[in-house]
Amino acid sequence: MADTKKQGKVRIAIDLGASSGRVIAGVMENGKLTLTEIHRFENPTIELPSGLYWNILGLFHEITTGLKKAIETHGENVASIAIDTWGCDFGLFDNSGELIGPPHQYRDPRFEGMAEKMHGIMSEDEIFSLTGIKTNFYNSALHLLALKSKDRVALSQATTLLFIPDILAYWLTGVKAVEKTIASTSQLLDAETGQWSQQVITALGLPLRIFGKIVPPGTILGELRPELKNALGRCDIPFVIAPCHDTASAVAGIPLSESEPLWLSSGTWSIMGVEIKQPVRSYDALSYGFCNELGIDNSVRFLKNIAGLWLIQECKRQWERDRLNHSFGELTTMAADAEQFIAFIDPDDEVFASPGNMPKKIQNYCDRTGQKVPSSIGEILRVTTDSLALKYKFVFERIKKLTNRDYAKLHAGGGGILNEALCQATANALGIEVQAGPVEATSCGNLVTQMIATGELSGFPAARKLIRESFESKAFLPEDTETWTAAYAKFLAATGLEP
Repeated sequence: MADTKKQGKVRIAIDLGASSGRVIAGVMENGKLTLTEIHRFENPTIELPSGLYWNILGLFHEITTGLKKAIETHGENVASIAIDTWGCDFGLFDNSGELIGPPHQYRDPRFEGMAEKMHGIMSEDEIFSLTGIKTNFYNSALHLLALKSKDRVALSQATTLLFIPDILAYWLTGVKAVEKTIASTSQLLDAETGQWSQQVITALGLPLRIFGKIVPPGTILGELRPELKNALGRCDIPFVIAPCHDTASAVAGIPLSESEPLWLSSGTWSIMGVEIKQPVRSYDALSYGFCNELGIDNSVRFLKNIAGLWLIQECKRQWERDRLNHSFGELTTMAADAEQFIAFIDPDDEVFASPGNMPKKIQNYCDRTGQKVPSSIGEILRVTTDSLALKYKFVFERIKKLTNRDYAKLHAGGGGILNEALCQATANALGIEVQAGPVEATSCGNLVTQMIATGELSGFPAARKLIRESFESKAFLPEDTETWTAAYAKFLAATGLEP
């Protein structure tokens, strides 16, 4: 073990995304937070004859591998651990604490037909008025309804529902609990109380017994299980409940303020929203596809999901299958060199929701809508990048309307801000400054929550000040706004979106 006597307290953030995971060490020294990656691993979807699944056992193995490395490196200075993951997906446990089958992936086609079935039981208006969540294919409510319809045995055996981060926390600590921000993605939580909506759960015929205790972010769940000491080297480490939904952690890690609450979490999904005090559950909010998810300090993340870098990632995967191997940097250069505004797509069209030959799907969309069909890699990516920025504009205009205020700055965080061409296009399209940083917003939110829970920071205002002073950010100012305003009108016409 390394000599760690001069190190400060080390916090470990386990950050799991829909394609990869990382174990990050964070330490505050000389008034600044520094991050070090300890372990990185893939998180592939597993396709079986019965559907799409997550390899939850493999994820737990990778987490313990990362924790072992962290403890070997930092020894007694490891002061706490927390996990954040993507939302909605869950597992069921029986009364002996055993997982009943691997968790399904949110893109599993079992959701098909479930929205119509749910709305036949309870209208979407009524569900939204209670939960603040619009019906989306990935909502836990739909996948539980699918279980009820297609796998009654699993649901009848279940005594506990845990979301992905809750499962991993349980396996690390032996304590079962459901974290509030991750539960709020399910479409089964009351937006006003932050507790389970018995009205929705009962109406859908789901067993109330499986919906357990909800805890807020910042709760200390306990220490690691004693059985893990031999494998890890230590077990006397507090496990803190982070904002377990990765977007909630990302928003916590973006240096917002009451005067500048507009944010963008940019990654596989792009999510744009504002941090507010009360949910917005108007008819317009529902019709525009917005959701009210819960955040830190009893805040509400009023937001809209946008397809994000998923399209670009899927294009890259297809080109690699076709033996056209290019780095993301090379692809960005190709896009920059291509002609601008030759065609437009709606990144959130349902045709782009599932994997499989994304370049061809983009070309088919342009052909179907009577536009010029992009032919080269650069043209396909330019159409995608510009359309994504213009979809941000579309969502931004609706946020202004629904919250009845203007915004002068967008705070963007996450890995997507490394795509500076997209950041600049976003500033151009929105006509406001984009402040990009930190890249590691999710890990930052996870880590500062641990520091607050264990007394190293006084609260989130101090935490965001620390993040602002610890990490460089870059300002992108709007350029050529008249051209982008004209392009927005063409984008709306090509996609059929109504302003």
